[in-house]
Amino acid sequence: MGLSERERAILDFERSWWQQPGRKDDAIRETFGLSASRYRQLLSALIGRPDADDFDPLVVRRLRRDRDLRRRARFEGRTARGTGGDGWRAT
Repeated sequence: MGLSERERAILDFERSWWQQPGRKDDAIRETFGLSASRYRQLLSALIGRPDADDFDPLVVRRLRRDRDLRRRARFEGRTARGTGGDGWRAT
């Protein structure tokens, strides 16, 4: 089963969101019509799929690595290096 158009758009967005002006949460709402928390839920499920890795392996592996760093930091009772308290990079 391949990725939907929205799933491909999410991965494309993750590749280049930092080049856009403004906050990531605002861009998520404007681009996808989703709250940031719902977007993160969808993204987390998406990066666990093999077809996402086939579509954009560099982005998916970076997102998995970032997720794993946040999880490890949370487990150890600290914030992930280079991120805000919620684990997302500030813009």
